[in-house]
Amino acid sequence: MDWDDLRIFLAVARAESLSGAGKSLRIDPATVGRRIARLEAGLSARLFSKTPQGYTLTEDGKHLMDPALAAEAAFARASDSLHSSDTSLTGQIRLGAPDGSANYLLPQVLTRISAENPGLEIQLVALPRVFNLSKREADMAIAVSRPETGRLTVQKLTDYRLHLAASREYLAKHPPITSRADLKHHRIVGYIPDMIFDKELDYLGEFGTSAPDLSSNSVSVQTQLMRAGAGLGMVHDFAMPFAPELVQVLPEVLALTRSFWLVRHADDTGIARMNRFTELLISGVRAELQRLEALT
Repeated sequence: MDWDDLRIFLAVARAESLSGAGKSLRIDPATVGRRIARLEAGLSARLFSKTPQGYTLTEDGKHLMDPALAAEAAFARASDSLHSSDTSLTGQIRLGAPDGSANYLLPQVLTRISAENPGLEIQLVALPRVFNLSKREADMAIAVSRPETGRLTVQKLTDYRLHLAASREYLAKHPPITSRADLKHHRIVGYIPDMIFDKELDYLGEFGTSAPDLSSNSVSVQTQLMRAGAGLGMVHDFAMPFAPELVQVLPEVLALTRSFWLVRHADDTGIARMNRFTELLISGVRAELQRLEALT
């Protein structure tokens, strides 16, 4: 068994399909299938079961995962050591993030990192859900709550604030808001209730407001709805400079503090380039957040 066999095994395990694995490896799916068949023959073990949902790991396949992940980490560390004397970052790093931070906070930070490291390819994946790092959906991810399970390293990235807000046009056309009780007379913008993927995002529930009249699974879409005058909703303070139509409502009463967490594979902590990127990301996010919140 060699590393290339394990690389293909891991790709199929993560993609749960030959075509998905082939796409990530940039090889033909038929070749992936032949390589898996050869690996299974060499090990005298069946590693995958084909189901209507795709390729799932058998018990033998599950037993191979930890050694394969360890080999992947060792290969990454070996490759990293060859470039340890480089002054700039190179290669590809994929960062997963909630769409709010991905739209309003990270573009400025990643642009600066990219400009300082022209050999580095940064991929930003913005999805309103929890990322599965074990399937290598990303090299690292920003989460809105601290993961409690998995082979992960977790560190607090930063705290951030949110306030209730609405457009000036909306507020001018509707009854004044002087207390929480007045909210029942207003339209509410928020998350689709059954698509809230993390309890930390249940903003409106904390204020006891009714179900939203207009909702989206995307916080960026929610912000655009508010800019269009759809109603009241929670807005990140760091997003307010990008939405000049919005003003905070009852800022001394309706305010929240949440945290971003940076989540990485435990096996990646020995990789210098990943550690260096992490340092740049953390310092950049904290500085940019402070700058944007000061403009609110």
